[in-house]
Amino acid sequence: MAHQKDNYAAPLKHAKGLGSAHEGVDHWMKQKITALANIPLIIWLIWSIVSLKGASYDQFTGWLAQPINAILMILLVISVMIHAKLGAQVIVEDYISSKPIRTIKLIAHKILFFGMAVAMIFCILKIAFTAGV
Repeated sequence: MAHQKDNYAAPLKHAKGLGSAHEGVDHWMKQKITALANIPLIIWLIWSIVSLKGASYDQFTGWLAQPINAILMILLVISVMIHAKLGAQVIVEDYISSKPIRTIKLIAHKILFFGMAVAMIFCILKIAFTAGV
C-alpha cells in the first residue's frame, strides 16, 4: 500500500534543487540598469568623438585629462563591461549544457571582463594624470 501512495506523491520531491536560484530578477534588473546607463554614456561618447574629430594626440589627452571626461569614461567602461558580462553569462548558461564546461566558461568570462575593465580604467587614469607632462 505504501508503494501505491508514492505514485500519488507530488512531483515536487523530484524537482527540489532543480528550480529557480532566485537570482533571475537580480540579473535581469542589473542588465536593464546597465543598458539604461549606457544610453546617455554612449551618446556622450559619440558627441565627444565627433567634437574631437581631427584633434591631435595632445588635444585628445588634454580632453581626457579633464575630470568630468575621465569620470564619464570610467563610468562607461564599468557599465559596458558589467552589461557585457551579464549578456555573455546568459548565452553560456543557455547554450552550454555540460556543467563543468559551463562553470569554467563563466569563471573565465568573469576574469576576462574584470581584467579588461581594470586595464581600460588604468589607461584612462594614466592618460588623465600624465597629460601634458
